[in-house]
Amino acid sequence: MSADVTSEEFRVLVGQFRASLKAMEQRGVVSVSAENSDLPSPLTEAVAPVPTATPTTPAAAAPKPMSDAAALPETEAAAAPKPMSDAAETEAATAPETEPSTKATPPTSMPTTPSTSRAPQGGVVQSLAELRADIGDCQRCELAQSRKTLVFGAGSEVASLMFVGEAPGAEEDRLGEPFVGPSGQLLDKMIVAMGWSRETVYIANVLKCRPPQNRDPKAAEVAACEGFLTRQIQRISPSVIVTLGKPAAHLLLKSTASMGALRGVWQSYEGVPVMPTYHPAYLLRDPSKKRETWADLQQVMARLASLGIETP
Repeated sequence: MSADVTSEEFRVLVGQFRASLKAMEQRGVVSVSAENSDLPSPLTEAVAPVPTATPTTPAAAAPKPMSDAAALPETEAAAAPKPMSDAAETEAATAPETEPSTKATPPTSMPTTPSTSRAPQGGVVQSLAELRADIGDCQRCELAQSRKTLVFGAGSEVASLMFVGEAPGAEEDRLGEPFVGPSGQLLDKMIVAMGWSRETVYIANVLKCRPPQNRDPKAAEVAACEGFLTRQIQRISPSVIVTLGKPAAHLLLKSTASMGALRGVWQSYEGVPVMPTYHPAYLLRDPSKKRETWADLQQVMARLASLGIETP
């Protein structure tokens, strides 16, 4: 700058220059630094270089975030399962499954009813009261003509121990209850000696009616009563049966052996353990057999204990 310019002229020139810069800045041609615009000193470095104009094309829209399925490779994204609707889930749940033909067919459940050889007519387990009503005023054999009272049975309907005798005697025929005469009194003592009582066991006979003069039962009489005894045993479902005398042992075991051969040896009736022993009436006639009978009953006590059945 020339040294002949006075300070007053210099200030005028600066003012003109500032006005020009301001006009240019308003038109967007130049930009003046805020730091230098307020300085009164010479603007040797105040003017910034004119920036290159930026394109007026609007910026491209920012890309949207990609979903997880779209982020997978094309083949994987196509294989991704679609969410199932509630209706589709219900239909899938109720639709039958298709199993390979080689899959084994599950076994059907076994019937819970007893075998037909023990089941009453119709396969229904009757209560003792229903069975007694079914017998009614029995006229199925000739004993109905001579009996006084039908003797059904006595004791607990859920007994683990059951005694089966031959037929009612005179006292039983009169009172309508099994084993209440002299032989019944001996049987009561035997039962008590085993740790049981008449109320906790069940007592029945092959025949429900007394044969005249206490004779041996006839085959036709046994056949007429057998079904009722079978149904009594089925209803009681005892853990052990004790047969008293030959007729009871022969009927349940389908044997014709002597009592000397049968007694004291475990047998089975429809899967129930059976211990044959002498009839109390026989013991009254031959007391020497009581020792053997007691040995038989001790085996019964041991069998019940082995089954986890305690005396009441």
